[in-house]
Amino acid sequence: MNHHSTTAGGGGHGALPGGQWYDAEAGPLVRPYAMTGGRTKPGPSNVRFDLIALVVVDDDPPGAAEESLLGPEHRTLLALCRAETQSVAELAADADLPVGVVRVLLGDLLESGFVKVSRPVPPAQLPDERILKEVIDGLRAL
Repeated sequence: MNHHSTTAGGGGHGALPGGQWYDAEAGPLVRPYAMTGGRTKPGPSNVRFDLIALVVVDDDPPGAAEESLLGPEHRTLLALCRAETQSVAELAADADLPVGVVRVLLGDLLESGFVKVSRPVPPAQLPDERILKEVIDGLRAL
C-alpha cells in the first residue's frame, strides 16, 4: 500500500502531509525580509525614496565583477533601470516586489554607486495654481 498522499483534486493544488505545494498563483516564495537581510531602512544614510523618485543607472557604475556579487533582486532592478528611467513605484510593480523591499535594495545600489536617484520637486517649490492659470490666460490672449 502506498502511504504517500496525492494532492486534493489533482492539478497540483492542495497540501501534502509534512509539506505544501505551491502553484504559479502563490507568488514569490522568498520572504521580503530574506531579500533585504532583515533590513527595513535603505542603507546607512537612511535615504528616503519617494514613490515618484526617478532611478537611473549611474554614468560610471562599478564593473561587472562587483555586479556579479549582487543578489538576483538587485540585478533585476538594475536591468529595469538600464531599459529606461523608472520611478520607485514602477520598479516595484515591474519587479513584482513590495515597495519597502525595493527601497532597501535601491539604497544598496545607490550606496554602491550603481544608480542615481533624482528626487521629485517638493510641493512647496511648485508654482502656485493661480500663477499657472494667469500664464495660460496670457498665452491664450496672444
